[in-house]
Amino acid sequence: MEGHSTKHVVSSLLVNLAITLAKGVAAFFSGSGAMLAETIHSAADCGNQALLLIGIKRAGRKPDHVHPLGYGRALYFWSFVVALLLFTGGGMFSIYEGTHKLGHPEMPENLGLAFGILGFSLVLEGAATLANKRELDKRRGAVPFFSFLRKTTDSDLVVIFAENGAASLGLVIAMASLAATSITQNPIYDSLGTLAIGVVLVGVAIFLAIEIISLLEGEAADPAIGASALELAKARPLFRGVLQVLTLQQGPGEVLLAAKVALAPDALGEEVCLEINAYEDALRARHPELKWIFVEPDRRETAEHSVALKGGAVS
Repeated sequence: MEGHSTKHVVSSLLVNLAITLAKGVAAFFSGSGAMLAETIHSAADCGNQALLLIGIKRAGRKPDHVHPLGYGRALYFWSFVVALLLFTGGGMFSIYEGTHKLGHPEMPENLGLAFGILGFSLVLEGAATLANKRELDKRRGAVPFFSFLRKTTDSDLVVIFAENGAASLGLVIAMASLAATSITQNPIYDSLGTLAIGVVLVGVAIFLAIEIISLLEGEAADPAIGASALELAKARPLFRGVLQVLTLQQGPGEVLLAAKVALAPDALGEEVCLEINAYEDALRARHPELKWIFVEPDRRETAEHSVALKGGAVS
């Protein structure tokens, strides 16, 4: 987490502060439930982004005797808190407000002001969403976009993109519902728009929660790291097999790897140390995100998870 950028979070926070104020003015003068839902949504986003900044700062703390593997997972915790707040503070409130408006419909006023502010908000929110997507595109490489969203360990970037994307979609829904209300002079469309915004936010919150809880529970790192551990072991003359490889994602850009390797029968202590050090250096050169590597030498003749390096079974 050292040097983890907060630029994308700060820029989204500033955008959402401006949007919240604009939406609040429109909600006050129009009386629109959809506008109120959007105001609460943007206010919740501001709070969420402040929590992400706390998470990034805490995750960047150096390891100590209490947390010898560092604080990287703190960002996953705060990202999960954001998902919960998005569910309750944004989604459930909007659903409640929409349900209430269905039972007590009120015709919104000053729709011209509301449309103007919604358009202004959509420009800002859409620009922020596109900026988030460009950053995601740079990091994902050739991986399909939605697959990358599910696999990436940069939870803060995914949360910001999901929030801004949901906000942009919510603005489109709000504009459509107000347009339908204005054309038909029927306030039910405003209420339905409020409900739809709530459903979108709940859906996004559930997606984020599912993805982040796996990281909190202790998710294995990119399978490519384990594959490299096996491949690079083949270049070590004293290694006869890899008995087991475990990886663990400790935070964005922070991975722990533990391996048990079978050694040649005539391997001596000092040369074993040099061989393991060279193996670790090769792994770190290929995967800089490896912050901790623990390699245990062994001479077991059989192992359930053994992988032969020199041909045939490990023996």
